[in-house]
Amino acid sequence: MRVRESTGGTRERIKAVALELFTEQGYEKTSLREIAERLNVTKAALYYHFKSKDEIVSSFVEDRLDHMAELVAWAEEQPATLETRRAILGRYADTMFAGDQPSVMRFFEQNQTVLKSLAAGQQMRNRMFGLANALCRGDDSPGAQLRAVLALFAVHSSWFAVRTPGISDAERRRIAMEVAEELLAAIGPRPDEPS
Repeated sequence: MRVRESTGGTRERIKAVALELFTEQGYEKTSLREIAERLNVTKAALYYHFKSKDEIVSSFVEDRLDHMAELVAWAEEQPATLETRRAILGRYADTMFAGDQPSVMRFFEQNQTVLKSLAAGQQMRNRMFGLANALCRGDDSPGAQLRAVLALFAVHSSWFAVRTPGISDAERRRIAMEVAEELLAAIGPRPDEPS
């Protein structure tokens, strides 16, 4: 006897197939019918889980928002030190390079207008600023604020800024972290300044 797949498992399969098609063909050129066909389910079965392509994309963003909220909450409980900033950035990079995130980031890079048009896109922007604030906590200078955002952007943008053919995800992560840590090192009191 075959056990029925859980609703959560079906949602994850739909998201994986949609992500694959959105990345292959582009968001605009992919229909819900094509997603259903690739899954070998009816369009009605797909509608049970997601009413639109926007809902599918929003689910990717919501997953990222949840990870970022957890990271910001953790960061706020830590001391405002360079070690903490490095740990925050490392944890952020872990979420960016784990599981299906490389595919999600490639999708976002190829379909930026889609993300900007969704309410979840604005939430993502706000959450990024919350994370940047956690990175520069203890140094409210304009330079620290900019360095914190750029450090996050170094990790985030490595998916589209590093265009070397055949580069591995591990090498992409290493390069992004190297650049981001250079920025982090300049946040906080200078050695010649009182703490």
